[in-house]
Amino acid sequence: MKNKRRDFIKYSGLAGMGLGLKGWRDLESFDRLNAVYPGFNEWQNESLSIIGQYGPWAAKRMEGKRPSFSFRNPEWTDPEAWRKSARQRLKERMAIPELGSTPRVTVHKQYVYDGLYIEELSWPLPYGRPTEAVLLKPANAKGPLPGILAFHDHGGNKYFGTRKITKTSDQQHPLMVSHQRDYYSGFAWANEIAKKGYTVLVPDAFVFGSRRVMMHDVPVSQRRGLSDEDPENPEKIKAYNEWAGQHEHILAKSLFCAGTTWPGVFFAEDRVALDVLAARSDVDANRLGCGGLSGGGLRTVFMAGLDERIRCAVCVGFMSTWKDFLLNKSYTHTWMTYVPLLPNELEFPEILGLRAPLPTLVLNDVDDALYTMDEMKKAEQILKEVYGKAEAARQFECSYYPGPHKFDAAMQKEAFVWFDKHLKS
Repeated sequence: MKNKRRDFIKYSGLAGMGLGLKGWRDLESFDRLNAVYPGFNEWQNESLSIIGQYGPWAAKRMEGKRPSFSFRNPEWTDPEAWRKSARQRLKERMAIPELGSTPRVTVHKQYVYDGLYIEELSWPLPYGRPTEAVLLKPANAKGPLPGILAFHDHGGNKYFGTRKITKTSDQQHPLMVSHQRDYYSGFAWANEIAKKGYTVLVPDAFVFGSRRVMMHDVPVSQRRGLSDEDPENPEKIKAYNEWAGQHEHILAKSLFCAGTTWPGVFFAEDRVALDVLAARSDVDANRLGCGGLSGGGLRTVFMAGLDERIRCAVCVGFMSTWKDFLLNKSYTHTWMTYVPLLPNELEFPEILGLRAPLPTLVLNDVDDALYTMDEMKKAEQILKEVYGKAEAARQFECSYYPGPHKFDAAMQKEAFVWFDKHLKS
């Protein structure tokens, strides 16, 4: 477990920082990293800040006051009015790009595997290559089923997207076999929830899988000697993922310069995927849910908070506070998380809380190196207060599981029961 935790920090956290430091990729543990960068382990010390003596000053900017659009403020008394106003402000801050009407979907393959009917799909967007997706449902399904929009994780691995949480044949890429073993107890969780009577859509996220940045599309000076040749080679994939981690800060800055944000683009593309799912004749558009681990949990926060078509949500391994990111953990997180100025108006968990009173489950890992336990608990309390004030306390639950960052079999079991309770009853 300890090695998995270290590996996640190494490949996901540091990659998400976009550090320009040579040599860290080959370090095998925090101990060796600390030997190269003295004091690295001290970043875990609660008395220190990752931005040094500027941390306490920055934290005090919000100390003693709640964000202006927090439902916990006494001036907000009407849940409907609060949701409308807060969502509007959130959309403005995210600067969500308009992608037009539901695109035409192309079905590339249809087949049955392991009791599931599977479609390999794609659809065009106004920019970039078409989004590829996998759809799964029981092979013998009759009539419209409840639908799940399943979000894959980040994992410091942008080469893969849908394949992280699906299995469409006995011939899996070895990197996906290990990925599912380490983070999902060896399961392709999208397959497992589909088998329980759902139509499940798994799209590639922006800059992942089919939507990833290709080397021949960037200037030679930015390629670091890499190419798009022999793409399935594990060593080539490793090299690409390291490059993509370093490239995150460039993408984030460029999106800011374009007048948008990474969460805004995520949401815009995920909303198109939800449009695609809801438009299918084999889906009951009144019974839709979404969920995912880590980066998938992040996408769940925004999708479930902003789109009321999501009747049930499960956020896994992505719940804390802005203070936690500010003082302790932004170095373990991707640039995909942040919306400028939003902390003045909404706490991070309150983005998800915008869906109250709709049912919401949050699953956390006790030894998750991406967050501190104190701030995970504070986030839980904030959501409890929001749901309590919305007179929907029973519609929110939060659970903690032993171990590092993951969505293991026990957590999947609770998530699936939650979906069944709210989308099938």
